[in-house]
Amino acid sequence: MNLSEKFFRRERRSVPAARDFAHAFLAAWGLAGTERGADVLLCVSELATNALVHGVPPGRQFRLVLRCDGRVLHAEVHDSGGGVPRVGDHPDGTDEGGRGLLLVSALSDKWGVRERDFGKVVWAEFRTEQCPTEP
Repeated sequence: MNLSEKFFRRERRSVPAARDFAHAFLAAWGLAGTERGADVLLCVSELATNALVHGVPPGRQFRLVLRCDGRVLHAEVHDSGGGVPRVGDHPDGTDEGGRGLLLVSALSDKWGVRERDFGKVVWAEFRTEQCPTEP
């Protein structure tokens, strides 16, 4: 299993920084430039954006954790905010929010939310045939 994590400040440039961090992780595993790698990058962007907008109080950070375990790549965003993220439930697309999680739901194999001390973890899993046991 390979694990990589990094904290990001509550600022707009943290979303592209999180995406760049994820890209480097994917490159080490031979997944950068693949369709599955693109799915992971988009989901990391959405999860980081949600943490930044909804989950990180001023003066706090969010943490991105990436893990390749067997044939599954895990992406987690830890934040200290409350609430439970949800996919928008208006079929006509008129929801003001939840569209990012709709993408995460469509592109990942599984996703969810779990509680942690002082906040939550929003995670997504991606099955892949290219995730070796060692980079």
